[in-house]
Amino acid sequence: MSTSLVEAAEAVAANAYAPYSRYLVGAVVHTTDGRKFSGVNVENAAYPLGICAEKTALGAAATAGVKPGEVAAIGITASPCGGCRQWLHEWRIPEVSFRREDGTIATCGASEMLPDTWNLPE
Repeated sequence: MSTSLVEAAEAVAANAYAPYSRYLVGAVVHTTDGRKFSGVNVENAAYPLGICAEKTALGAAATAGVKPGEVAAIGITASPCGGCRQWLHEWRIPEVSFRREDGTIATCGASEMLPDTWNLPE
């Protein structure tokens, strides 16, 4: 599933709105019930107001009623930033796949990407 999700993310990345950086990022979320949600990065001239592809994909899933723990995997066109790693961890995503700079695909659990993180109380 990891390669196909990353390839799907690469296809959707063409829709990113990145007029400032020209760095197009895509993400595809695969839920435990088989649904898929796509997202892209969306930049803003006030840089802190931009949003990452992982967040738009998870936002689309949340809008459809998906909850943390109901995402089986996510494919991303690039290594997630630190903020997105926290999002992936909080959503308890067991399989995170992304395209490395050298072209290979890395796959690991969200908790592996953010060791010793702060957890929300249950």
